[in-house]
Amino acid sequence: MLITLARDMNLERVAQVRCELREGIAFITFDHIAARNAMTVDMYQSLKTICEDLAKNPNARVAILRGAGDKSFVSGSDIAQFSSFQDGNDGIRYEQSIDDYLTPLAMLPIPTIAVIDEMAIGGGLAIASCCDFRISTPEARFGVPIAKTLGNCLSAGNVAWLVAHLGVNIVKRMLLLAELISAPELLKQGYLLATYLTQDLEHEAKQLAERLMKLAPITQKSSKLSLARIMRNQLPDCDDLIRECYGSRDFHNGVSAFLEGRPPVWTGA
Repeated sequence: MLITLARDMNLERVAQVRCELREGIAFITFDHIAARNAMTVDMYQSLKTICEDLAKNPNARVAILRGAGDKSFVSGSDIAQFSSFQDGNDGIRYEQSIDDYLTPLAMLPIPTIAVIDEMAIGGGLAIASCCDFRISTPEARFGVPIAKTLGNCLSAGNVAWLVAHLGVNIVKRMLLLAELISAPELLKQGYLLATYLTQDLEHEAKQLAERLMKLAPITQKSSKLSLARIMRNQLPDCDDLIRECYGSRDFHNGVSAFLEGRPPVWTGA
């Protein structure tokens, strides 16, 4: 199974998400090396389609997700798309779309493993957090530094999911202080299952996948989906906060500054 996306008009390399099923293991690869595997809209849609297909495939027992190039898992989302946003309602639609893209991954009825080289930032952190297990290099860093870069915000569902996996104090450091948290700290906290050298990540991921495949699949499905439903239950309506943030001058200035390669100036308006 291979899903290829439309060509990125700004780069010669095709930005794509690949999926190959081998001996019960679905190897999902984020391939946008020139942008440190930043997710385009088409890549998000491709990931959703892949997960929906895997959920119906009885031959798929485990999924391993990794970024191409050994330099990044996923470094975030394509920033250029924000240039067309007109008001806060565009932000609400965007955050709803991200929830829609990632729900099939979070609700995939088979165990999932995120293999993280160097960084999982923004959308990359969200994708890694949708997986059941995470392994990384010791040098990897994790965060959502939008208070430093764009001045946007996350959906209530995204925030709740991060809090469930990382804890409120670490999420506050990520969102309010724009900190990138190191792999050793997240290993101690339990977010990471283990850390390995880059050359050992693939072998260790396969070993973990084989361990998972020896266990009862229906029990695994019931357990992980029960946990996912509990975490998603009774989310509050935060559209007013999203609308204010994406409709602000700060957000539009932040996007322009990012694309122009200059530091943003925040005004609180």
